[in-house]
Amino acid sequence: MSLYDAIQEVRAIYPEDSESAVLPALRLAQGEYGWLSPDALREVADALETTPAYCKSVASFYDQFHLAPIGEHLVEVCTNVSCAVVGAQRVVEAFEGELGCHAGETSADGKVTLRTVECLGGCGWATIVAVDHHYRTHVKADDVPAIVQELQGVVETHGD
Repeated sequence: MSLYDAIQEVRAIYPEDSESAVLPALRLAQGEYGWLSPDALREVADALETTPAYCKSVASFYDQFHLAPIGEHLVEVCTNVSCAVVGAQRVVEAFEGELGCHAGETSADGKVTLRTVECLGGCGWATIVAVDHHYRTHVKADDVPAIVQELQGVVETHGD
């Protein structure tokens, strides 16, 4: 099934307002392409008979959408208040040091994208780090080298 057809199925759920289908349509496009390029946003917009600017405005609001290519692995560090007070910034800095890139960037080898996010919903288990959408709880800066080593092991195992 083409992306257009999949979006039309979702759009049919919202017959009175096709723009209401933008979130699931964006998820479909990102699932197809890995990120939401200008072409992908245009494809979603065309399928929903809206504008690429509208689709981009929605996508840019949510952390779950990627408006730039991401690495093979995604590391997201929560920096909201609960995580911040127990050292989230130190965790971010430790990842930056281990990966050789800043938050918002992808490592030079293209394998890992590091992001900060506003909230991962685990305030009672701060600092929360999502590694490929799997939560790590109570992460400290000292835990980061082992997490990166695990990622490198996964990369080496799956890269063969």
